[in-house]
Amino acid sequence: MSTTTCQVVGFLLSLLGLAGCIAATEMDMWSTQDLYDNPVTAVFQYEGLWRSCVRQSSGFTECRPYYTILGLPAMLQAVRALMIVGIVLGVIGLLVSIFALKCIRIGNMEDSAKAKMTLTSGIVFIISGVCAIIGVSVFANMLVTNFWMSSASMYGTMGGMVQTVQTRYTFGAALFVGWVAGGLTLIGGVMMCIACRGLTPDDTNYTAVSYHASGHNIGYKSGGFKASTGFGSNMKNKKIYDGGARTEDEGQSHPSKYDYV
Repeated sequence: MSTTTCQVVGFLLSLLGLAGCIAATEMDMWSTQDLYDNPVTAVFQYEGLWRSCVRQSSGFTECRPYYTILGLPAMLQAVRALMIVGIVLGVIGLLVSIFALKCIRIGNMEDSAKAKMTLTSGIVFIISGVCAIIGVSVFANMLVTNFWMSSASMYGTMGGMVQTVQTRYTFGAALFVGWVAGGLTLIGGVMMCIACRGLTPDDTNYTAVSYHASGHNIGYKSGGFKASTGFGSNMKNKKIYDGGARTEDEGQSHPSKYDYV
C-alpha cells in the first residue's frame, strides 16, 4: 500500500469513527429495558447519557432530560466526560490531518512538515478512539453490575417465585455504535502513524570534498625543530622567504647571455 493510499484510508476511517462517536453520544438507547420475565410490555423504557425516554405500545414516546448534574451517578458523569474528550480530540485530529494530506498542497509546505502533522493527527486519533472505547466499556460494566444486582434482589428463595417487579436494563444500540466508532478511530490513527514513515524525507547525502595542499614544495632543513615564540624569528623567516622570492624574480627578469645560445 502506498503512502498516499494509507494516509487517505486512515483519514476516512478516522472521519467515520468520529461521526460514529458523535452519533453514539447523542443516542438515547445506551441502556434499554430488559423484557425477559417482565409482565408489563405496554411500556418500554430506555435511557441515554442526557435523558431517559418511555415509549408506549400506542407509539407515543416521551423523553425527560436529566435536570441535575450532581444527582447523577459518578460513573455516568465520567462516561460523559470521556465521550466529550474523545469527540474534541477527534475534531482536532481531523483538522490537522486535512492539512497533512499529501494530495493537498498548501503553499510551499515541505514533506517533513506534512510528516510531523500526519504523526500528530494519528496520535490524537488514537487517544480519541481509546477515550470512546473506555467510556462505552465503563457504561457497559455499570449495566452488567446493576443487572445482576437487580436479578439477585428480584427473585426470592421461596421456589424461585417473583416477589417484586423491578426494571432491569441491558445493552442498548448506542453501546455497539460506540465500540465500532472507537475501533475505527483507533485503526485510522494507527494508519496515519504508519503513513508518516513514508512521508519522512530521506537523509541528505553530502559529497565529501578533499582539499589538497598547494603544488609548491617547501624544503626544510634537517636538524630538528626549534620552537620559538618571539616576533624576531617570524620576521627573520619572512625576510628569508621574501629574499628567496626576490632572488627568483631577479633571476627570471635578468636572463644570462647563455639563454640565447
